[in-house]
Amino acid sequence: MHKIKRSIKMIGIYIIGIIGLLIIAITAFLNLSPQFGGKITTEQKAEFIKSDNYIDGKFINMGSVEMNMGMKEVYKSLKGYFKPLPNTIPSSSIKTNSLDSLEIANYKGETRMMWFGHSTFLMQINGKTILIDPMLSEVPAPHPWLGTKRFSDTLPILIEQLPSIDIVLISHDHYDHLDYESIKKLKDKVEMFYVPLGVGTHLRAWDVEDPNIVELDWWEEKEYEGITLRCTPAQHFSGRGLNDRGDTLWGSWVITTNEENIFFSGDSGYGAHFKEIGEEFGPFDFAMIECGQYNELWKEIHMFPEETVQAAIDVRAKKMMPIHWGAFKLAMHSWTEPVEKVTKIATEKQMPIVVPEIGNPMYLSDNNNVVNHWWRKN
Repeated sequence: MHKIKRSIKMIGIYIIGIIGLLIIAITAFLNLSPQFGGKITTEQKAEFIKSDNYIDGKFINMGSVEMNMGMKEVYKSLKGYFKPLPNTIPSSSIKTNSLDSLEIANYKGETRMMWFGHSTFLMQINGKTILIDPMLSEVPAPHPWLGTKRFSDTLPILIEQLPSIDIVLISHDHYDHLDYESIKKLKDKVEMFYVPLGVGTHLRAWDVEDPNIVELDWWEEKEYEGITLRCTPAQHFSGRGLNDRGDTLWGSWVITTNEENIFFSGDSGYGAHFKEIGEEFGPFDFAMIECGQYNELWKEIHMFPEETVQAAIDVRAKKMMPIHWGAFKLAMHSWTEPVEKVTKIATEKQMPIVVPEIGNPMYLSDNNNVVNHWWRKN
């Protein structure tokens, strides 16, 4: 009996020791891993108070809309993530079209865009090259164990092969939009980073020079050599760690030249801000609008396909493209559900829609709808 008690005691000591080591390891990871980015300072908070979107030390949505998920909803979410429905990822790697570095560097033609999947774009406009939400790593998470791998084995072009970039636009600081590894590899070939308020903190932590960072509040704008960049509202949230939710702002972007007007939604739930943006800055020649990674559990901060089409109508888009799908599994729907539904609804609503293959150059002047259902080949 004494031996049994002693054995139980030793097992208990081992378990406590293992738990203690896990706590130490997790704490060290959270505090020492550069992927989590920088911390907002007291001085920055004093500046943020000037923003109408900053209340009680946190950035908020218009109308104070927020995602309402209790422990029950969190459990449902995790259960669905670890026991996903069929076809949440492609059965084989998605085909990507290759891009040539020299061709990109020497291009001086009409406005065009190349989609990298999810919300990442390479845009060439007005003689300038812009990267939008450059998440070019394999897993959208602070550690590879914490996320699923990209749907495609290859990218249209490696970061190392990209030529000089004039502008990087970032919508918010979530891992599937702001990626540590991508920024570290890109930073020395980028002239300017334009980000919502506070997001520059992460860039500075990753050795981007302060003069190369411009932070904007909603409705603020900056000029860059013939291109006007406006930070506009989105209905979402921010945060990279356990206790930094709302520390930085999120947003959408309006990109305007003398000839063209383009809208990028970033991540957003459906709301009145789309109509407000359309009334203020529309109509738009082209709109890239979030469609994917949706769920009733977080409907406030991500749109369903019918809302995506309505958002395009609200901003007065002449043509739209669904984004935020085709690269990562971040929700429980099948990977093709967003694009199948949104193309059907767009046709019904007579909203012109384009769905290019990953890496395939798409020209803004092309008036044809491009929906060849390439995803059905996977």
